[in-house]
Order: sequence, then structure tokens, then C-alpha cells
Amino acid sequence: MAKGYFGSKSRAYTIAAQQILKSLAYSYIGRKNKKRDFRSLWIIRLNAAARLNGISYSKLICGLNKANIKINRKSLSELAIKDPAAFTEVVSIAKSNLA
Repeated sequence: MAKGYFGSKSRAYTIAAQQILKSLAYSYIGRKNKKRDFRSLWIIRLNAAARLNGISYSKLICGLNKANIKINRKSLSELAIKDPAAFTEVVSIAKSNLA
């Protein structure tokens, strides 16, 4: 498992074993952080698209919750990128439910 490491991390058994354990821990943490990073990316995209339609991200989400529209941020982000006209309709629904 230490193949590709350089220096004593690939040659000395004890140090290689320690590095493998550390690497496995980092990979576990990295898999969790990847989910966090993607969610923040979707939120950034939604905020930018929502502001182009004259509303902030937080008001968009609040309006969608009041309208009882259950759509996740990943789908909303893809909708904003691929079909701006449909996203504008979603924003108008959120705006109408804010008042």
C-alpha cells in the first residue's frame, strides 16, 4: 500500500505502516469534506443565479419552503445552469410565497 511514497515512507516498514494509517485517515476525512465542498458550491451557484433574478439565496430558500416545494440544492443548481427560464419560474414562485 506504500507504493508511490518516496523516501523512508516507502522503504522503512515501521514508517511506511504509520504513513499508510495516516493516509487512510486522510482519505476518510476527504470523502466527508467532498460532500461539504459540493454543497457549498451549489449554494454559491444558487445565490448568484438568484441575485440575477432579484432575490437573495436565503429568501429563495425561505420562499420555496413556504410554498412547500421540496427540491434539493443540487437539483436547483443544475436547473439554474442548464435551464435559466425554468429557474426564473421557480424564483417567481418563491417570491410570490414570501409576501
